[in-house]
Amino acid sequence: MKIRRVGAYGICRDDSGRVLLARNSHLSNFPGLWTLPGGGVEQGEHPDAAVVREFGEETGLSVRIDALHAVTADVFRLPGGDLEHTDRIVYDVSVTGGSLRAEALGTTESVEWVNSDQIASLPMMPFTAAMLGGPPVVSDKSDLPEELARPSRVQRFGAYGVVTDPNGRILLTRIAEGYPGAGRWHLPGGGTDHGETPEVALARELTEETAQHGRVTGLLGVSHRYDSAALGPEGVPIDWHVIRVLFRVRVDVPTEPSVTEEAGGSTAEARWFAAGETRGLSLTEVAADAVARVGAERTS
Repeated sequence: MKIRRVGAYGICRDDSGRVLLARNSHLSNFPGLWTLPGGGVEQGEHPDAAVVREFGEETGLSVRIDALHAVTADVFRLPGGDLEHTDRIVYDVSVTGGSLRAEALGTTESVEWVNSDQIASLPMMPFTAAMLGGPPVVSDKSDLPEELARPSRVQRFGAYGVVTDPNGRILLTRIAEGYPGAGRWHLPGGGTDHGETPEVALARELTEETAQHGRVTGLLGVSHRYDSAALGPEGVPIDWHVIRVLFRVRVDVPTEPSVTEEAGGSTAEARWFAAGETRGLSLTEVAADAVARVGAERTS
């Protein structure tokens, strides 16, 4: 079986530069490996809140988020044979209070401040090693077929782009009829496939939805939207939680946007908009924020 989950983790350093790590317990799928404190994002929970909550549960410390450090994804085969894809949101955090202590009867059993010269000798979760300067993660390959399922509860992870061209135009897509937000203009992007990293997913979605080829120039942030009674494309109620990572994207050689068959029907059209042309458009919340951001860049 293929499993999807979203996790939020924190890189926390003390004044001497030591990093705080937690060791997985026997209740973890990977016992004995050291990891960044953090864990799964609950249904309806913002990843920002998840990392603060998980840090408190695993370390006893209260933290504040200083910055979004990275967003990545990996796939590993669990002891029972399932392939688990984890979208990992990693923050830089600082301690604001609390007392360091280990988690009781959880998936971690120990927490320690670790010097940089100790890191290489510790057995670590691959994503943790990569975040701390180690080798990139090599994911397990899938030999399992895609499953056809109609879950009543979904946590979806998506990658979206604030996409502009050399003339400062912004690229938007209009949501097709029968989909949540139908008729509103949205950002190019969509859900990541099993085994797909956010950047790869965004490149694919950009091609499918707009026929443009861009390059990621920065990581802007993370947002989420929760609707416990959303209607899916077939009018079936679903407990819907979407978590979005937002990238800055540049299309150096823009062309006339077009929607390809691979877009799956959720995108009705795509269009470049110059300054002022977005006034009066019905925009999704995330698209409105992006338009304001690009407008501020034009005037700065």
